[in-house]
Amino acid sequence: MIAVIKGDIIHSRKLSNPEPWLIPLQGLFGQWGNTPKTWELVWGDFFQIEINQPEDALKRALQIKTLIKKIQSENSEKTSSPVDVRMAIGIGEKTYTGAKISESSGSAFVFASERFDRLKKDRLNLAIQSPWKEFDLEMNLFFDFAGIIMDHWSISSAELMDIVLNQPSITQTEIGEKLGIKQNSVSGRWNRTHGAKLLEMEVLFRQKILNLTK
Repeated sequence: MIAVIKGDIIHSRKLSNPEPWLIPLQGLFGQWGNTPKTWELVWGDFFQIEINQPEDALKRALQIKTLIKKIQSENSEKTSSPVDVRMAIGIGEKTYTGAKISESSGSAFVFASERFDRLKKDRLNLAIQSPWKEFDLEMNLFFDFAGIIMDHWSISSAELMDIVLNQPSITQTEIGEKLGIKQNSVSGRWNRTHGAKLLEMEVLFRQKILNLTK
């Protein structure tokens, strides 16, 4: 079993300069594997990434979300529709490995594509499709609520969540030093981010996937 994330950058074509989000996104994907076999970023705003450990899929999606949400540029400030990201997670089998991820196949790729095609119609920015229908129903409900929170994050909230996702053992004092703010300010920002609840959701997702794939 593997996971596949398919996504696109919302409103990216309204910006004259995509570099503020494009280069960091390529850098993030590069930490997880090589292009084009493991991931591809095509047409300037559409991406696909393969994740060998499906239990990592939600954390990867959250890392992508926080990276895009924390980016601030003159371009994004001038548009009434700032850039964001929508993603579909597919979990299933991989039956063929191509030279490019776009040439690989299996149920994980099919599920990711099918769910991605319905995101805009369903007005969702994050959803999952897997062989387990009850799991999908439960997790998509969590994702829906999480999306309401994340879609309204400030840049500072996204910056904080990005740090925590990439450095899970970091303390609030260390975060404050990194951001140049006091520890009590970090605590207040963390509460407004609803980061603890999002991390609980990630842990729940991870545990359920591990149980289902035993």
